[in-house]
Amino acid sequence: MINIKKLHFLVVALFLLLLSCKKEEKATNIPKNVKEATVVRVIDGDTIVVNIDGMEEKVRLIGVDTPESRVNKRATVQERELNKDVETIVDLGKQAKEFTKSLVKPGMKVYLEFDVQPRDKYGRLLAYLYLPDGRMLNKEIICNGYAMPLTVPPNVKYEKEFRECFQKAREEKKGLWNE
Repeated sequence: MINIKKLHFLVVALFLLLLSCKKEEKATNIPKNVKEATVVRVIDGDTIVVNIDGMEEKVRLIGVDTPESRVNKRATVQERELNKDVETIVDLGKQAKEFTKSLVKPGMKVYLEFDVQPRDKYGRLLAYLYLPDGRMLNKEIICNGYAMPLTVPPNVKYEKEFRECFQKAREEKKGLWNE
């Protein structure tokens, strides 16, 4: 006769073993030609650091422009563009950064899709970043109202989607547009 406690232990042990052997799979809606990376940290709402092929790289999200999270020259330009004072711009930038941090965590596996131009003038990788569940981070930030679309040719693959998302987020007063 089998001891119930031993049987229970074996079933739990087998379940845990099967769970640990399960291979992490990426979502089916992630494009085919992507590069896997691991998140290191979020710099601001539209820039993160990843580990890719054993090297840390800054990644600038294509098509996304979040408000600056600290006072700098770009914040003064955004002050005029958004008709808000620099302190408000920085506060909005911090909100955008927190939103991005809520979606990407250190150690998370992500997938980078590149467009025509692989790097910007600062040497940062330019990419569309996919979360493990298949959502594109760039689009999530815009659709949830934490960024404006920023089109810099030749990287324009998702320009139309980003603009439509932006319009909808503003109309629905999402994220930074909830005033």
